[in-house]
Amino acid sequence: MNLRTLMDEALKLVGLEKEPFDTGIIYEGEGIKRVLMGVDMETPEMLLAKELGYDAVVSHHPHTGSPTVDFAKVMDIQIERMTSFGVPINRAQKSLKKKQMSVDISSHVSNYDRTASAAKLLQMPYMNIHLPADILGEREIQSYLDDKFSDQPKTKVKEVIEALKALDIYKDALAGPVIRVGGENDYAGKICVLFAGGTNGGADVYKAYFDAGVGTIIAMHVPEDVKKAVEEQNIGNVIVAGHMASDSIGLNQIAELWRSLGIEVVTTAGIL
Repeated sequence: MNLRTLMDEALKLVGLEKEPFDTGIIYEGEGIKRVLMGVDMETPEMLLAKELGYDAVVSHHPHTGSPTVDFAKVMDIQIERMTSFGVPINRAQKSLKKKQMSVDISSHVSNYDRTASAAKLLQMPYMNIHLPADILGEREIQSYLDDKFSDQPKTKVKEVIEALKALDIYKDALAGPVIRVGGENDYAGKICVLFAGGTNGGADVYKAYFDAGVGTIIAMHVPEDVKKAVEEQNIGNVIVAGHMASDSIGLNQIAELWRSLGIEVVTTAGIL
């Protein structure tokens, strides 16, 4: 088995034909039987994998190569998500641009060869899978909440929190679901789960969703400046589901797929 096959199988699970910009094979390898997989895997984790006899390392977050430099480009997928919730395509594009430029500036100055160089020196096959795993998690939680609340127009935000905490992945998480904007007794309205698309789109993106009729956004994480801006908008609610727990949903699905192919996959470094 090689990383190309493992990547292709993961993409097939999601329904993608090729790797998105934030996902890629950094150092290919053959004869892979044991994989160490985590949310953030860099040089220390590769050294650990080498010491423990693993054949490859898989990171969720991109820490090297083109997935790091081109990270902002993957955010374009948020436009499709926004239009599916009724945001006009021109507004979706414009509301995303400010955060996309900020991410691009940050990525451009990164040390994009650091972890790639370590993988080559250690001869440790290494790749990262970001957007595909996030899509899987987003789909699962959106479907779960739609099934529970789509026919209940007076659902309260606290009921959404309770529903999330009923899932093992969130119930057992140290950093689980919390309300960041809104109150427990506020009406949730239409619920939109935003896990995929690189990173948080920012306050302009959230307002576009709220103006299009979304009542509650569920995100993996929300920066303090975005939280403050959304509070000032005084339109909708924001629930933070929890970063590591939310990332784990899709990553565990991919790990199970690889195990079904005969690969030993050990999850660590943030995967619950």
